[in-house]
Amino acid sequence: MKSAVFYGKHDIRIEEQPVPVLRQDEVLIRVKACGICGTDVHIFEGDKGAAAVTPPTILGHEFSGVVEAVGEAVTRCKPGDRVCVDPNCYCGNCRPCRDGMVHFCEHMIGYGTTVNGGFAEFCAVRERQVYLLGDNTTFEQGAMTEPVACCLHGMDLCGIKPGHHVAVIGGGMIGLIMLQLARLSGAARVALLEPVEGKRKAAQKLGADICINPLEEDAGAALQKAGMDHLDTVIECVGLPSTMAQAIQLAGYGATVMMFGLTKPDDTIPLKPFEIFQKEITLKASYINPCTQRRALDLIDSGRLDVSSMVCRTISLRELPDILREPALRAKGKYLVSPEM
Repeated sequence: MKSAVFYGKHDIRIEEQPVPVLRQDEVLIRVKACGICGTDVHIFEGDKGAAAVTPPTILGHEFSGVVEAVGEAVTRCKPGDRVCVDPNCYCGNCRPCRDGMVHFCEHMIGYGTTVNGGFAEFCAVRERQVYLLGDNTTFEQGAMTEPVACCLHGMDLCGIKPGHHVAVIGGGMIGLIMLQLARLSGAARVALLEPVEGKRKAAQKLGADICINPLEEDAGAALQKAGMDHLDTVIECVGLPSTMAQAIQLAGYGATVMMFGLTKPDDTIPLKPFEIFQKEITLKASYINPCTQRRALDLIDSGRLDVSSMVCRTISLRELPDILREPALRAKGKYLVSPEM
């Protein structure tokens, strides 16, 4: 089968690999769509993502497809089912799992990180990680279930209440999902800070009340002019020290700052404890997607969450290395990989 195998920093190769042999509790999925995530870029650059990757490994953890075959112990899936995958499989036995904090599992299996994932024609996963797609959900939308699930966990931690004012920094796929979730959570007004014009236009269509180019405007002044001088929540979706510092600066009294974007492991940010004290700011971060996959699926299938308009295009496996290598290409939007192309 065609596969994208990661061998180390800046070294991902499109090559033939054997089709996985199923264990009794596994499902073989013919991959139809797999999203390129910021975590894949971090791994390609030699950095650690949510989990350590030991090469050679087939990357790709945002994927959907059709069940091709099932192991003898599988009961909930059958060949022909349209499915997506929660890539994070918890052991259930370690202390974090037994304490109800499964996403900190000490023995986690991560499809597309610790074991082979969805940048291939086929992927074998445990039945417990497989979710049926809704009747209204395409394979492309189904591949976006995992990032939506991660965003839902972050949104739960933000504690947005009806009537709150929210700013989202970064208008990529994650930022545009967060913008919509903030509206669905009851935010009265939502602002987006994003330098790329196309992404600002997408945000306006998705319900942003104000879009600011932070490279050309004073963000604080623009927010004040728009009647958003007090922000209850700021959600950082870029993953740069500068934008995280900006999030803290813009936060209002008693606000929550969600540091959702993934930085490089050794990045630091300037922090004035007195500013945190003076405004009583709560700093939070969000780690992967514990138990939010079904909610993400239901939101997508209901049509209340748009995960399609921000997709740039679908590419073949052959094009994947170029996208991982070129920031200018990634700046155009979300890319999906179709192993069948």
